Amino acid sequence: MKDVLTIAMPKGRIFEEAAELLRKAGYKLPPEFDDSRKLIIDVAEENLRFILAKPMDVATYVEHGVADVGIAGKDVLLEEERDVYELLDLKISYCYLAVAGLPDTKMNEVAPRVATKYPNVAEAYFREQGEQVEIIKLNGSIELAPLIGLSDRIVDIVSTGRTLKENGLVEYERIVDVTSRLVVNPVSYRIKDAQIDDLVARLHEVVGV
Repeated sequence: MKDVLTIAMPKGRIFEEAAELLRKAGYKLPPEFDDSRKLIIDVAEENLRFILAKPMDVATYVEHGVADVGIAGKDVLLEEERDVYELLDLKISYCYLAVAGLPDTKMNEVAPRVATKYPNVAEAYFREQGEQVEIIKLNGSIELAPLIGLSDRIVDIVSTGRTLKENGLVEYERIVDVTSRLVVNPVSYRIKDAQIDDLVARLHEVVGV
């Protein structure tokens, strides 16, 4: 398998946009590639193997070398702080991390609480603002936290803002813009440098950066 390049891809919208990028870069991916329910897909004619994973797990697979490269959101890279090299901003799946909450409400001065699935990012952000907060880690439905009194604020991904609006929440501060990035395992970059450099060059031309 030394000549096969293994790419970890997140399921969902990022997968669809990344697959389109790869096709524009000249990689011949079969039509069934997009609709497959398989977790490992081999594209033998391109010497590529794809691992389909949850977005939060992509950088982990790359760090541990089971994938040579991966496509991960900047939000994941900031939160997980994995030992991977970031090679290219693919400029897809744009969104941003923001602080949100109920309108016209102040943070509890005695024991401010922030709910998020990005505890490291949230803690770092509020520390930079000089605020000490209690971080409450949640895995889903973050918007629910301020509605039921679990937290004063949330830190979450915002794409269109529709989910916040539909739940009666407002955005207070924008933390950082997020796009998907191409990342690589440091050892793989030494062993398979020619293949990886070719991938980067082809994607670079399509992305136009």
